[in-house]
Amino acid sequence: MPLTPVEIRHIEMRRAWLRGYRRKPVDQLLEEIADSFEDVWRERADLSDRLEDLEAEAAKHRELEALLRSTLVSAERAAQDMKEQARRESDLIVQEAHAEARRVTRESIAEKRRLEEDVVRIRAQLRASFESLGEEWPGDAPTKAEDGAQTQITRPTAVDDVSESGIRKVAG
Repeated sequence: MPLTPVEIRHIEMRRAWLRGYRRKPVDQLLEEIADSFEDVWRERADLSDRLEDLEAEAAKHRELEALLRSTLVSAERAAQDMKEQARRESDLIVQEAHAEARRVTRESIAEKRRLEEDVVRIRAQLRASFESLGEEWPGDAPTKAEDGAQTQITRPTAVDDVSESGIRKVAG
């Protein structure tokens, strides 16, 4: 049974007849103290070994924590870079879409102008064809009177045939 330091301090030894202590109880007490000290010494050594193990494990955990922190920072940086790259790419796509829209708009305006010119040219050809036939060109007839009343709208004449030159023959 281990002895505590307080118990050792309060042990009273009986004195022998020549003012000394009895040998057997003193030897027994010294044996108990040595056993107790040996147990404490062993426990201290075990705790010291355990402390070294825990310190080594704590060092590993600190290294792992540092690695995890650096990994997290790298991941955050990579995510931020990816977001920035995606933003740049989306801006580029939007710019390209705007450029394409402007190009399509320019082409459609040019096509509209060309078609309007074709309409004017075709009307002139039709007018000339009607005049050569001695008929009145229906496109010259007004669709509204100046007082706001409706006038009769002439219907287009049916086309019989298209010649090789692209001029259509009007059915009469």
